[in-house]
Amino acid sequence: MNRAERTGDGTRAVRAGLPEPVKHEPTLPGPVFAAHFHLPGEPTGPYTYGRDTNPTWTHLERAIGELEAPGEQVETVTFASGMAAISAVVFSQLRTGDAVVLPSDGYQALPLVREQLDAYGIEVRTAPTGGDAQLSVLEGARLLWIESPSNPGLDVCDIRGLVDAAHAAGALVAVDNTLATPLGQRPLELGADFSVASDTKGMTGHGDILLGHVTCRDAGRAAEVRRWRKVVGAIPGPMEAWLAHRSLATLQLRIERQCANALTLARALVDRPEVTGLRYPGLPDDPSYALATRQMRRYGGVVSFVLPDRGRAERFLDALRLVDDATSFGGIRSSAERRGRWGGDAVPEGFIRFSAGAEDPDDLVADVLRALDEAAR
Repeated sequence: MNRAERTGDGTRAVRAGLPEPVKHEPTLPGPVFAAHFHLPGEPTGPYTYGRDTNPTWTHLERAIGELEAPGEQVETVTFASGMAAISAVVFSQLRTGDAVVLPSDGYQALPLVREQLDAYGIEVRTAPTGGDAQLSVLEGARLLWIESPSNPGLDVCDIRGLVDAAHAAGALVAVDNTLATPLGQRPLELGADFSVASDTKGMTGHGDILLGHVTCRDAGRAAEVRRWRKVVGAIPGPMEAWLAHRSLATLQLRIERQCANALTLARALVDRPEVTGLRYPGLPDDPSYALATRQMRRYGGVVSFVLPDRGRAERFLDALRLVDDATSFGGIRSSAERRGRWGGDAVPEGFIRFSAGAEDPDDLVADVLRALDEAAR
């Protein structure tokens, strides 16, 4: 066991991706803004053109790789957004005539991906995350796309079981790990070929940058994903990459508080008569608890529940004082939204997705309970 495997999450997050120390140089070098690099003679070496490589990306990609698979040799490719990362895996691995299995209850933008896959002559099959239902449509597929916990319903599937079945059937497996982050779940350790995430969310946690990544063990697969990034130009800006790397240092601190706050909030909502459909994988009574406990290291910072109707949900959101009405999750400031306003998720009109931030738990719970009381008037 090497040092990376022995150290804890906090130590790893603080040190991840840092270069060897150089006297009089900063611990984390500043962002490199460059469209081109000095390149006399043959075009060899690590940095040739700004759409291909950048030293700031290199540090960040090493850092994410150390969090995704401590002590292992993996490759990470960063992108301008989570959707860019998702698209890179899907469109670099699938060809006309292939079949792909997507979750029917996954991220809201997946239907847009499906439309493009249909246009390219790729068969798309869907099934819910819960109950490992994707197994029923797996036969003959080239790629299985898993999102666990699902967003926004928070269902969990048996990732290792699905991976084993997919590999036996000749399919690759990608796991969208956005909600859990590598501190909550490590898809590569569960056998997945690709671990994908929108780092806009919990990984960077401040709600101020868009970013995504793909991590895999197979260098050939990583090269295919990287080539797609080059072809479409979905590259992260150096400043965004530097900010993301800086933000990773507090990942363990943020995730610990967010997960603790989410559990505290979920417990406080259990006995509220107006709350139905409460979901949080860390609640012992949650349908996903047993499975999540086996395969997750932390349960995440998102809680979902349903209020009686649209009006009640809107009044609840309006009454909150410590919670932003925003569509993202994973940030240090708690946020919540009525998901039905977008029209893309199969959820009731009163469905609330709540992302617990890093506020004091007593303050957060008091604000939510007060807002529920006000919404009932």
